[in-house]
Amino acid sequence: MALVSRGPGPPVWAPLGINLLLLLLVVGTVTSEKNKYYHMSSLCKNHFLALLYRKIDGAVLQSQNERNLDCVITFQTHSILQRFMLRFDLLQLDCNDHLFIYDGAHAVGSYKSDLSCRNTKQTVGAIYTRTNFVTLKYVTDGWGTESNGFKLVITAFKDKKHACEDFRCDREFCIHTDLVCDEVNHCGDGSDELSSAVCTPNELGTVFGMNSLVFVVVIVSSFLILCAGAVALAVCLCRRGGHHARPPHLQSAQQQPPNASFPLQQMYGFNGAGTLTSCTVVKPLPASGNWLHPAGLRLGYSAARVRLYCQAK
Repeated sequence: MALVSRGPGPPVWAPLGINLLLLLLVVGTVTSEKNKYYHMSSLCKNHFLALLYRKIDGAVLQSQNERNLDCVITFQTHSILQRFMLRFDLLQLDCNDHLFIYDGAHAVGSYKSDLSCRNTKQTVGAIYTRTNFVTLKYVTDGWGTESNGFKLVITAFKDKKHACEDFRCDREFCIHTDLVCDEVNHCGDGSDELSSAVCTPNELGTVFGMNSLVFVVVIVSSFLILCAGAVALAVCLCRRGGHHARPPHLQSAQQQPPNASFPLQQMYGFNGAGTLTSCTVVKPLPASGNWLHPAGLRLGYSAARVRLYCQAK
């Protein structure tokens, strides 16, 4: 394939390769993220994104010894037919810390639960919302230990009265198939993580220990880098060759030996027996026009390019 020279810079198809690589990376990121993970210290930062509703199919919230927090976080399901189930894998709060759970899109009115040091994951169990929103308000003081915190699993699910097109848990409600076999117990009874045809490891799904899609991205990116390096090397060599392979009549007279000896019969107008002992470049002549003389000089000198003042002995 011939590349059209457009001056310095990458070939025309280089942006297409970069865009393809970025697309593969984005697709790989989206398809490989089955469950969202959040940390309360980052969610509770004071910026405008904290006020947005986060649509999720499933999420894991982790907290560990955050101090002086007072933040509100709201999650929303993707479908109006879904609700939320909240289940704790760890719940060990300080007595001055409180986690309020609201069944709705705002932290107003009566809360569904007020969790503190008196609560454990065994006593709380699973919490279900009646709406497709859940709002958490987390308030902590300025003291705590590294053991204080919680790990909360939030799952959007459909009741069994609705048609199930995804994964059906043993409890007869449905969760999204992306939440199956991700090492997080979203069903609450572990049925989404049990050994089955869905969770059987796919030998073709990994290559050299990597996900197959990640492996493809690595191969494509390596190929594009090698192509870019080869094209850059070819362009560099072509440019260097263009400078050194100039026609003889265009080469500079200074590149020739200054005291070359020429037979006089080779010079036009001279027919003696002497020899030319020295030639001095006086002035380059114009490159255009019919200046080429049939009897050009040896060693690359041409009467069409230079006028020589010569002394003969």
